[in-house]
Amino acid sequence: MVKTKVLIVDDSVMFRTMLSKALVEKGDIDVIGTAADPFEAKDMILKLKPDVLTLDVEMPKMNGIEFLKKLLPQYSLPVIVVTSSAVNAFEAISAGAVDYIKKPSGGDTAAFSRELRKMISTARTAKVMKPRVAVPKTGFTSELKKPVMFDYPQNSRKLIALGASTGGTEALQRVLENLPPNMPGIVIVQHMPAGFTKMYADRLDRVCNFDVHEAKDGDRVRQGLVLIAPGGDCHMRVRRDSKGYYVSVQRGEKVSGHCPSVDVMFESVAEAAKADAIAVILTGMGSDGVNGLMKIKQAGSYTIGQDKDTCVVYGMPMVAFNVGAVQRQAPLDSIAGIIMDRLRRG
Repeated sequence: MVKTKVLIVDDSVMFRTMLSKALVEKGDIDVIGTAADPFEAKDMILKLKPDVLTLDVEMPKMNGIEFLKKLLPQYSLPVIVVTSSAVNAFEAISAGAVDYIKKPSGGDTAAFSRELRKMISTARTAKVMKPRVAVPKTGFTSELKKPVMFDYPQNSRKLIALGASTGGTEALQRVLENLPPNMPGIVIVQHMPAGFTKMYADRLDRVCNFDVHEAKDGDRVRQGLVLIAPGGDCHMRVRRDSKGYYVSVQRGEKVSGHCPSVDVMFESVAEAAKADAIAVILTGMGSDGVNGLMKIKQAGSYTIGQDKDTCVVYGMPMVAFNVGAVQRQAPLDSIAGIIMDRLRRG
């Protein structure tokens, strides 16, 4: 077995010790060193050449976000940020981190360690993306054209559904930034810890051309609104009544290894929207969303998958493509245009 070489960067000696012991437990990870600050870490990266770096954010001398911005342009190293702050997590992803995990707040470190080991396994082969600066709703970067208003009827029965995991926070933003504000209602499942989805929705609301909310049970799906499934122990399903679409957000067990699950949402979309949906599966490890995407396709709706070259982790889109659930595979920055083209066709 080829072990994954991991370097741990955290200013707490107790946390470094706990994490080191937990990660080597299964024998597939080799903790080749620990560092108390970024300056010590930089020397160890050059000397030890880790496969994956775990990085705290709040540290002396230099915080983790600044370290990321200085490190990644020189070394294309997969980094997993370990933090208690959703704001720090999203800043880290924008700075080029592959993934993030919430620090354990109590004594239950077993679940945390299991999740981090899975992330490390994924990160080893993940694609490290270049950092990108977000812009507010009032401005657009040179690479993004200002979206043109889309002539679409208010009473449309169309629905857009997107699912993503590792690398998805940035991928979803790129899709939404390139869509005009008066699109049909959009529903999203992004694998994310409890407490982080509200911050993520607020972040998207500031930089995209839509109202973006963390979904609540009973929220109506409407034109110009994006609803994001809350992280934690609830699934989000799309329902339909005489007034149109709405979401059901209810507690449930993990499906396809996740809660919320893309499969659960996609399957509900297939049932509620029939042939009136456009569904997109984006970057992420595993196969959550594949079965649901197939059901959406079988119901007569259109399905899109992100291509290998633009995925941080070509897992979910790859499995979906291989089983025939994806009708169009495309680079990330082409997906918004494909969605609009399909809507114009009716």
